[in-house]
Amino acid sequence: MLYSSVNTIWVLLGAALVFFMQAGFAMCEAGFTRAKNAGNMLMKNLMDLCIGTPLYWLLGFGIMFGAGNAVFGHIDPFITKDYSGVLPAGVPLWAFAIFQSVFCATAATIVAGAMAERTKFSAYCIYSAVISMLIYPITGHWIWGGGWLAKLGFHDFAGSTAVHMVGGVCSMIGAAVLGPRIGKYGSDGKPRAIIGHNLPIAALGVFILWFCWFGFNGASTVGMDSDSLIACAGRVFYNTNLAAAVATVAAMILTWIRYGKPDVSMTFNASLAGLVGITAGCDAVAPGGAAAIGLVCGIAVVAAVEFFDKIAKIDDPVGAISVHGVCGLLGTVLTGFFATGATTPKGVFYGGGFGFAGIQLLGTAAVALWTAGLMAAVFLLIKKAIGLRADAADEIMGLDTSEHGLYSSYAGFIIMQENPAEGTMPAAVPAAQQTAAAAEAAFAEAPERTVSPSDFTGVRIICRPSALESLKNAMNKIGITGMTVSNVMGYGAQKGRPEFYRGTPVEVTLLPKVQVDIVVNNASVAGVVEAARGTLCTGHIGDGKIFITDVENVIRIRTGEEGSDALQSG
Repeated sequence: MLYSSVNTIWVLLGAALVFFMQAGFAMCEAGFTRAKNAGNMLMKNLMDLCIGTPLYWLLGFGIMFGAGNAVFGHIDPFITKDYSGVLPAGVPLWAFAIFQSVFCATAATIVAGAMAERTKFSAYCIYSAVISMLIYPITGHWIWGGGWLAKLGFHDFAGSTAVHMVGGVCSMIGAAVLGPRIGKYGSDGKPRAIIGHNLPIAALGVFILWFCWFGFNGASTVGMDSDSLIACAGRVFYNTNLAAAVATVAAMILTWIRYGKPDVSMTFNASLAGLVGITAGCDAVAPGGAAAIGLVCGIAVVAAVEFFDKIAKIDDPVGAISVHGVCGLLGTVLTGFFATGATTPKGVFYGGGFGFAGIQLLGTAAVALWTAGLMAAVFLLIKKAIGLRADAADEIMGLDTSEHGLYSSYAGFIIMQENPAEGTMPAAVPAAQQTAAAAEAAFAEAPERTVSPSDFTGVRIICRPSALESLKNAMNKIGITGMTVSNVMGYGAQKGRPEFYRGTPVEVTLLPKVQVDIVVNNASVAGVVEAARGTLCTGHIGDGKIFITDVENVIRIRTGEEGSDALQSG
């Protein structure tokens, strides 16, 4: 085989850009989630690539490109067989193999965002391996390896279905089996916003992905040594950029209308939605078609995020299901409507009828059903065998600490996550479970306090951050709704405990605490203290303290009311 230096360099450059997409996904997923899980998200994105690469070498490439049958390639450990029949013109085997390897890693990494903040790291490594070794290679064989969809004429130029919809469907099934994050839905079933901790990092991730998408789509021409390929690459680049831009503007306007202000995170999601949508037909549509696909995806991603959040109640912290699953499907099907006939049959809007569009719809449905069925089985098996979801206490504490022994991904800049001496967060003992003898002993030495309408008492509770939600619920049950909550750092008899970073001991001398201030009037101080102790007491060092002080007066700033009137709601 005669190799082409131009084609080989083009494919290798594309592989490098697609590899760098891992950084974009890592930044997006870390930024759109909470700080206490940032390190965990970074590790997952790293391991997608590092687990997937050897497994794709071991089995995936052969399954995807082997000359087997219409459904399955062949088992070829370490890529030793002859693939000359599927190699692009002038491109050596190993250049093509690395290009396909980084595509495989992209499919696996999509799932990390949808299942963020509550998935065990060990479970994640297992299902990421299954995606890289089995799910992606089989659907890839159908589409790109000479399988049955390729023979029907199904067109997915760079992976709206093969990569993105596969990742999106895996995300949907995984998030549904996993269940929502703690606190995501109230008792009334309505979703609560859980805001990501670092929007600038998420934005950087989006810009990295947009930049790298020129390699993802553009280098999928797998050649630049002819006039037709050069023209195709130019069209691909232009359509890719145009669709993303139109989708972004569409989402900005739509969220401005719906929410009264343009939503920043949703608009960034739309940029990726436009990129995902155009990936299937970026070589086959005119700029007008690319703009139309971008417009549809920009609107659809907003609707899809709201649907999964509010109606389906599938908690997806970064919007991966909507961006990759929904818009991957839409972009592939819409190619059947907007294809000009340059590289595919003509689409519906160019006089080609519904035949090509029907094949596109059939292909997306088949891939979705296969992926959903197998991944449901995989997730349920993992759940049964080792557990899919982290413990509630670990989730509240943050997976950085519980899974990796990492106090914070931002040491020195934000409050670090607490890690008790035993290495696990002890569960609080509910008040109802305390015995009468224990309750009597707890208050035996406390002097009786009487609160009159003119007597105000301040109750200051210092406790673990993870116990705040339980404490608020306990106070609400006894009618205490006015609280001031502050993040503080504690240094007392407990002091700090050593941890290790890169093998070097790190002495943590300050531990994070939450300070809750309550002013009591017409309520029993003993009742407040009892409810707090019953909720917070675990019997371990670090449960916290309660301070009781006299308050001379209370004044409402807005109205000037004083005393009891100032404490009333209104």
